[in-house]
Amino acid sequence: MKAAYIHIPFCEQICHYCDFNKFLLQGQPVDEYLDVMDLEMKRLVQSADQEPIETIYIGGGTPTALNEEQLERMIESVKANLQPIHPDVEFTVEANPSVTDRNKLTVLKEAGVNRLSIGVQAFQDTLLTALNRNHRQADVWKMIAEAQSIGFENISIDLMFGLPGQTLDMFKQSVHHALELDVPHISAYSLQVEKQTVFYIRDQKGQLTLPGEEQESEMFEYLISTLRENGYTQYEISNFGKPGYESHHNLVYWKNDEYYGIGAGAHGYLANHRYENVKPLPHYIRKIKDGELPQRLSNELTEKEQMEEEVFLGLRKMSGVDKKVFLERYNVQIDEIFAAQIEKLVAEGLLINDAESLRLTQKGVFLGNEVFQEFIGVI
Repeated sequence: MKAAYIHIPFCEQICHYCDFNKFLLQGQPVDEYLDVMDLEMKRLVQSADQEPIETIYIGGGTPTALNEEQLERMIESVKANLQPIHPDVEFTVEANPSVTDRNKLTVLKEAGVNRLSIGVQAFQDTLLTALNRNHRQADVWKMIAEAQSIGFENISIDLMFGLPGQTLDMFKQSVHHALELDVPHISAYSLQVEKQTVFYIRDQKGQLTLPGEEQESEMFEYLISTLRENGYTQYEISNFGKPGYESHHNLVYWKNDEYYGIGAGAHGYLANHRYENVKPLPHYIRKIKDGELPQRLSNELTEKEQMEEEVFLGLRKMSGVDKKVFLERYNVQIDEIFAAQIEKLVAEGLLINDAESLRLTQKGVFLGNEVFQEFIGVI
């Protein structure tokens, strides 16, 4: 076990597209939540074989919606419980420009956080309003300048495309501004309309107008070519980094490695079990106070399921699935298990199959979901 994800489910405002487990901050038992999360970490670590933790990722929700004292307390709890921690740990905290001031950034820096993931999404205030984000473009420039001035170098920003009312020119402008910020990592995701979101309700009522597939593909193509020209490597379908700045934590997911999931609604992968914690805060708090782990669902993967996940997760990386690693883990050649699927997808120009790896072609990158589905439930 070398990685941990910690979920802070509190937000000052709920975005119209977000289906993560989250609650409006006002009136919530934040301090009690931090108390019981500390207990959850203690119990989890006792139940697993512990290697030095190499990546810690605190996400949400909005972790930086916590006040300075709560932020410091939470991070010290993480550091105390997830021992031993590797001296070169990648320690990421998600940050929202509207609630992350210089004081909070200083708390994070002094506590040992060395990577920020900033939810920018777009650089047009009209789009940010449509998303129900509570920051504006000016907040982004200010926050990143302050973060850089106090010593944060490893900064990632998130962009979104395929948004309601977003044109190709607007997305090009967002990419241009992202490059002006001179951050070493950029993630970009197309909007997915998920159930239990405001956008889903509007979509069901015919009130959500989105760019078409062709326009969305143009945005993605522009992103890939422009970032490549400016020194970024697309190392995963949605992620671009300058050399040495790839997200080690996200690579844990795509390499199908195990990780702790801590907090209400968090997902984890431990001892071949994928689990999900209970989502409602009262249930999460009560389970831990009753001396239990707060897991709602726990599914032990068969070896066949593990092999399928190894492929469709690994194919998200541009380096693809490492055949040597696959053989070492499962004692069988990937070409033997998935011969028919590989042959079909290679013939369609979606996969490259050589001696070292199985990976997406450029065409396959644009049709990733179709490729991944070919490997699910086939063994």
